[in-house]
Amino acid sequence: MAPLAWWQRGVIYQIVVPSFRDSNGDGLGDLAGIIEKLDYLRWLGVNGIWLTPFYRSPLEELGYDVADHCDVDRRFGTLADFDRLVEEAHGRDLRVLLDFVGNHTAAEHAWFKESRSSRDNPKRDWYLWRDAKRDGSPPNNWISVFGGSAWEWDATTRQFYLHTFLSTQPDLNWRNPQVAEAMHGTLRFWLDRGVDGFRLDAPSLMLKDQQFRDNPPNPSYKEGDLPDSKQIPRYTRNQPGLHFLIANLRATVDAAAPGSVLLGEFYLPFNELVTFYGRKRPELHLPLNLALTYTDWNADAIGKAIEAYQRSVPPNAWPTTTAETHDQSRLAMRTRGAQARVAAMLLLTQRGTPTIYYGEEIGMRGVPIPREQARDPQGRRTGRNRDPERTPMQWNAEQHAGFSSHEPWLPVESDLSSVNVAAQSADPKSLLSLHRALIALRAREPVLLVGAHVQLVRERPLLAYRREGDGRALMVLLNFGEEPRRCEVERGRAGHVVLSTFLDRVDEQTGDAIELRADEGVVVALD
Repeated sequence: MAPLAWWQRGVIYQIVVPSFRDSNGDGLGDLAGIIEKLDYLRWLGVNGIWLTPFYRSPLEELGYDVADHCDVDRRFGTLADFDRLVEEAHGRDLRVLLDFVGNHTAAEHAWFKESRSSRDNPKRDWYLWRDAKRDGSPPNNWISVFGGSAWEWDATTRQFYLHTFLSTQPDLNWRNPQVAEAMHGTLRFWLDRGVDGFRLDAPSLMLKDQQFRDNPPNPSYKEGDLPDSKQIPRYTRNQPGLHFLIANLRATVDAAAPGSVLLGEFYLPFNELVTFYGRKRPELHLPLNLALTYTDWNADAIGKAIEAYQRSVPPNAWPTTTAETHDQSRLAMRTRGAQARVAAMLLLTQRGTPTIYYGEEIGMRGVPIPREQARDPQGRRTGRNRDPERTPMQWNAEQHAGFSSHEPWLPVESDLSSVNVAAQSADPKSLLSLHRALIALRAREPVLLVGAHVQLVRERPLLAYRREGDGRALMVLLNFGEEPRRCEVERGRAGHVVLSTFLDRVDEQTGDAIELRADEGVVVALD
């Protein structure tokens, strides 16, 4: 087997830049604040950090409304700060990944200002403009993710432009070769500054139907789903040509910085997700497996999802698993709080590369924020508020959780007396200590990186699987229940506990079965 790449050997840690650490007391996290905490990340044991957008932006949508792809917003720092971040991270053997926002720009972007200035501007075709229908209505029935028509009327040039998200986030026209080249140029810009890879934001949207046909209604839509779920996105997502587009992005990254990595955000059935590894040409190194961010939290559902995913990954592809992101409720909110330890063991014993979301390692739950106080435009418009999972990182129990000397841009949680890094790093049996122990276990047990995944038990409330290879076998046994349960290990084979989620029982001998406490998981080495 070829030596593993850096992104295969370790764990990637996602940082929401405005919420990680505020170094200058303005209530907003920044690049200098991340530099302050690099030693913590190295201590935790991760080997890559993925940063949400810090580009110049009006910040109406967490920075995913980019006004300049090749500059740092002054609220987050400067290009010099970014260069120092890369240097300091690399000095600690930490790699740096960025979000690549390719579907759209901010309306403040210089490209869009030119595009909307007149119909004959050279950049007019850089965005998606269409005439109104005869009755003055939008060109088709496409719906914005945030509700309402995905088309916005421009009175100056008397045409509609497309925006999949906010009206201030116009969609780029990737079928225009000049747009593609300009966006490839932004990748090269950051790779030249030492970046180690990118996570593609919403890549399924980057091409639209060339005939702009109406989407059909979705008979499965139910109240509470996002507004655009009222339609089947037949003509707005995953269009023909998307694989070619992503393969070209991969070629640019490989040529500019061999060894870099491309991740991609998709919410697709596994059989479709894995096609983005590439069939004819290489595409993504890691099409992100986001199933655990929305699957019902019980042993049966989780076990089915893991088994189906691992079975779908092609033989020469590398798996990946994510449990929390900036778009989905935190695990501690979706499950009983006591299950955070089981979730950690589940995530960090999967085959492939896991990603950890900032604060996941200390069990942050998220702060309930009323719709009328939401900063998230999705929350204000639809009630599906993502602010709770984006609240400031809790570093200590002091005012503002050690995140800032100023009132933060979002409130901190009320449980910060115990849910903080300082308290948990001093407690050898804390959730943070468990994450650190699990990451260290991955580093010293190659079978957790490359071993086969063999499902054994999937009966509520128990889930058990074996990781095996090169004569080494580890059993992972998880109790999703609130009562103790006896779980069979492997008939006729002795073993011993390597790690318990309660950080005790080390070297305890096991027979054919082991008694699991409520909300406990164990890793057992089979002798």
